[in-house]
Amino acid sequence: MFRRFVAVLAPTSTMCVLDVGVTSDTQQQESNYFEQFYPYPAQITVVGTEDGSHLTGQYPGLRYRRVEPGKPLPFATNQFDIVFCNAVLEHTGSRWSQAAFLKEVCRVGKRFFVTTPNRWFPVEHHTGLPFLHYLPTAAYRAILGVTSYRYWADEGHLNILTGGALRRILPPGAKGQVETVRLFGLPSNLIAFGDCQGVGE
Repeated sequence: MFRRFVAVLAPTSTMCVLDVGVTSDTQQQESNYFEQFYPYPAQITVVGTEDGSHLTGQYPGLRYRRVEPGKPLPFATNQFDIVFCNAVLEHTGSRWSQAAFLKEVCRVGKRFFVTTPNRWFPVEHHTGLPFLHYLPTAAYRAILGVTSYRYWADEGHLNILTGGALRRILPPGAKGQVETVRLFGLPSNLIAFGDCQGVGE
């Protein structure tokens, strides 16, 4: 996904980049992978609902701010050249809330690159359970609600998307597109990217 980010947005050393949704986790290799790979750490601002302050020590010049879920991002309109967001969208609530989140991403950035798990991958990324999430949403949540995975039954905690659902919530006016990332031929993730400058016009 990072290679695709570089290919479609061609970031340079002078571009200001916002990474929305860093984690406090330091054990998983893929945690905060954007910061691991991006060659211009002094151009990165990161925000998260978890404590990501450790990243300022790992990546000299990087800036961190903690944010509240559901609140506007604490930045000016078009402040960033690019907004990058990995695996956050599915945790922002209803489809309406997800659309509002993407609109806020486009408010603070000129271009966006957002990734999220694909509902049609056979194993749901958060629970590790196979196929259950293929059921109608109400049935899926009802079953999860009586298991040890009940946390993920709440729409506010997890609301996974298909490619069609992601296309429908892209901000009106955004010149964006949605692509599927495949793992062993299976649709594992979705990427949405594009130009924010038509949003709100």
